[in-house]
Amino acid sequence: SGSSDPYCVVKVDNEVVARTATVWKSLNPFWGEEYTLRLPRGFHGLTVYVLDEDTIGQDDVIGKVSLSRQQISAEPRGVDSWLSLAPVDPNQEVQGEIHLELRVPRQGHPRVLRCHLIEARDLAPRDLSGTSDPFARVSCCGLTLETAVIKKTRFPHWDEVLEFKLAEGELGGAVLSVEVWDWDIVGKNDFLGRVEFPLETICRDPTKGWFQLLPFPSSAEDHGGQLGALRLAVRLVEDTVLPGAYYQPLIQLLTEPILCPGQPPAGTALAVLEEVTSGESRQDVATKLVKIFLGQGLAVPLLDYLTTRELAKTTDPNTLFRSNSLASKSVEQFMKVVGLPYLHEVLKPVVNRIFEEKKYVELDPGKMELSRSRQVISFKGSLSEARVRESSLELLKGYLGDIIDAIVGSVEKCPLVMRVAFKQLRRRVEERFPSAQHEEVRYFSISGFLFLRFFAPAILTPKLFSLREQHADPRTGRTLLLLAK
Repeated sequence: SGSSDPYCVVKVDNEVVARTATVWKSLNPFWGEEYTLRLPRGFHGLTVYVLDEDTIGQDDVIGKVSLSRQQISAEPRGVDSWLSLAPVDPNQEVQGEIHLELRVPRQGHPRVLRCHLIEARDLAPRDLSGTSDPFARVSCCGLTLETAVIKKTRFPHWDEVLEFKLAEGELGGAVLSVEVWDWDIVGKNDFLGRVEFPLETICRDPTKGWFQLLPFPSSAEDHGGQLGALRLAVRLVEDTVLPGAYYQPLIQLLTEPILCPGQPPAGTALAVLEEVTSGESRQDVATKLVKIFLGQGLAVPLLDYLTTRELAKTTDPNTLFRSNSLASKSVEQFMKVVGLPYLHEVLKPVVNRIFEEKKYVELDPGKMELSRSRQVISFKGSLSEARVRESSLELLKGYLGDIIDAIVGSVEKCPLVMRVAFKQLRRRVEERFPSAQHEEVRYFSISGFLFLRFFAPAILTPKLFSLREQHADPRTGRTLLLLAK
């Protein structure tokens, strides 16, 4: 069809930690998915694979983006850019470890290198069964020996000893190479990883332990974006979490203007925090503030404090709460934290119906596809732009009517703390703009939050609000966009 059904798989040190939804029939997919991963301190890197989902057979790998820990750590604000996809070479896609014991006795002539191959674990699956048929190949001083093949496993146990006679003078610069392969009855064997040891090191001290399997040295060229590019935002944050008692002075400082409102508002910790918070970090600060104050049972007073300060700065009511200020972001995060179950109860039935019906909806004449819409709209006679528009408008009104009815009829289901917060907001707006000409501002201030920052975004991208497990296909996505507008 000239398109793909792309999705992403995220790996940390070869362990799959996340998978995005599939975006159907697109070469320009948008995911907009965010993951918070708690990583071990010693992790090496992160790789994102882009794959094409196939209903029959294995999914095709389109390409990958790899970031080492050093690359991510080098950017204090994280990596946020378009990165070209690199081709995926099976010889580079290795994982797992091998358990070895290497020893050269100090006495005897000729000296003998004993390589005890004990076992391996977490090898890459190379067969359709999700396993491999691994064997080890050991090379040293021009001689190569192999272990037995262990069938259908990613955790082979060999317990074999391979011996190599070492001639005098061969130790300088010589290397012992251990490679693990997947045996195939048809075609070439598949590479599973390798590890190397200088002979001089083994002769000095016996070597024993688990060793991470490594790929062949990379010779991949930069394909200059021929495979496409992936937009990523990755940030590494190392948090040290102390016992709760250590945070009490900070919490007291933040809650002081709420609990003791008599002090000058400009000098409080919250006021200073609001002034120094940049646009980039405002979302993070708002999220943490809301969680702290919810934990203290003071979320509504916090929102009242922040919105009152913003009202005091606003002269034109038409611009009220339109910017991404700390007050606006805090109300937005507050609704997401306390109102998500309510959002699901209100929107899920209609959103599910839109996904299931897959009706053709389009109001823009420049985007109408009359030949395709004929298949999904039953008309007698010719199909015109006017008739498609009429049908689309009728469908949109029907969906929108159901959504409005669900919202209006859900007053009792709306979390009490949300209702209290908005009641307080309305009272503050009335105090700031009391004249008759500004009578409607009290409603706009609430609807701006409730519709523009709560219901509309969830209708536009249901996956991001956990209303659906998958992103919408292009046709359904267009319907949701028009509804959100």
